[in-house]
Amino acid sequence: MNNQAAQSGGDGRGGVRWVVVLPLAGFLILAGLFLWGLMFGKPRYIPSVLIGKPAPEFNLPALPGITGPDGKPVPGLSLADLRTPGIKMVNFFASWCVSCRQEHPFLMELARRQEMPVYGIAYKDAPEKTLAWLNDLGNPYARIGVDRSGRTGIDFGVYGIPETFFIDERGVIVYKFTGPLSPQAWEKDVKPALEKALAERNRAKPAG
Repeated sequence: MNNQAAQSGGDGRGGVRWVVVLPLAGFLILAGLFLWGLMFGKPRYIPSVLIGKPAPEFNLPALPGITGPDGKPVPGLSLADLRTPGIKMVNFFASWCVSCRQEHPFLMELARRQEMPVYGIAYKDAPEKTLAWLNDLGNPYARIGVDRSGRTGIDFGVYGIPETFFIDERGVIVYKFTGPLSPQAWEKDVKPALEKALAERNRAKPAG
């Protein structure tokens, strides 16, 4: 009996401990890999299930006190505002987001180029802090919606800002970029993806 007990782990509880420990260890390894990918990998390549589908319904209030280059108040943002001709860019940002500050100069450049409307959604941020941030760095957004609760971000599947969605005149999301935009990312990732999405849509249109 003693030899059998020794071979089975003494009191027989060793096998039970391994049954508990192994699944936990596997979970921790997978969780660690996922976090490593988010922090050091390339999160912009994580696909969105909403691509090719209509953007969720939303209607967000304007940011109080913000004005455009003409001195007029910048309006809020809703899904109806996206159902206009051409591609629109919707950028989720916040004053507390370090990467948002990193991408901000390029957003200002995009606004100056006027390649497409640049819209913003202030995500889980105090309006007074968003206003101070934009007054300090400049406002690239033609429209700004205040998503104080984060409900719209949840509907869009946002998990970490900045995230930028590109939406066509039908209100359909044609592309999503996760992480800070830059001139390099724009030329290497965004423009080719938008050109591909538009080409595929045109091929899908019925002839005549």
